Amino acid sequence: MTVRLADLTPADIAAERERLPGAFSPDPAERVRQWLLGACAAALTVYCLYRFGFLSTNFLHGLTKFASVVVAQLFPPTGWDSLPMILKVMGETIAMAFLGTLTGALIAFPLSFFAAKNMMRSRPVQFGTRRFADLLRSFDYLIWALIFVRAIGLGPLAGIMAIAIVETGTFIKLYSEAIENLEKKQVDGIVAAGGNGLQRIRFGVLPQVLPMMLSNTLYMFEHNVRSASILGIVGAGGIGFLLADRLRAYELQEACLIIMVVIVTVYAIDYLSKILRERLIGDERRRQPVDDAEQAAPA
Repeated sequence: MTVRLADLTPADIAAERERLPGAFSPDPAERVRQWLLGACAAALTVYCLYRFGFLSTNFLHGLTKFASVVVAQLFPPTGWDSLPMILKVMGETIAMAFLGTLTGALIAFPLSFFAAKNMMRSRPVQFGTRRFADLLRSFDYLIWALIFVRAIGLGPLAGIMAIAIVETGTFIKLYSEAIENLEKKQVDGIVAAGGNGLQRIRFGVLPQVLPMMLSNTLYMFEHNVRSASILGIVGAGGIGFLLADRLRAYELQEACLIIMVVIVTVYAIDYLSKILRERLIGDERRRQPVDDAEQAAPA
């Protein structure tokens, strides 16, 4: 059917604009708002760069000095005779990250059901659990490590507790969001078949959310290895204490060796977690291209 432009009413144009917003260019008022927003963002960026010295000659001089420090004072790394001790302390750091991540995940798993809107009908309980999670992760690992060092003394236990506290809040948020985004039809099918609350969670919720939970847990473990590497600076054990000691003594070449060990360890954990995630979740099979015969097969 052909419609003439003269036959279109303002109501018809408004309806089509609402139905197909991408086919219409923004009106002048919207363009002015977009330009003002872009100008404000650009002005704020320039102000921040100027306020914090990015546009000064001191910053360029600092970059040159940083490059000279990296090239001249960090390399080549030394202290290879201390490598067995460094690897031992690195193993302690990995153990701290593993125990902290595992403890946080175990505590957060049941609490995440209280924080999910589609699982907890009591709004005060759901809201309180979410705010409790916000409280736990509102402080950085170093802040919690300082508190636990003061409370239970120096050593890896303080670092483990700091990681566990932060990860409990983080996992409550991540797990509850995964639960809220699940497909409701599968849960409704369990209810229609006469399943109780536990069966609804076991057969309707967990099969959908466990892959996402495992993926998030593996990623946070990798992240916590890096975090545990610096907790030793405040006395919470791990390789961070050794690194801080070398930096304070201006033994930068030995510090370079420690940094290289941390980098290689993070690479290895990232690779191993990828393999584990593919085995547990099946990412590799989902990423494989569909076979030509399957593409040609009729639906």
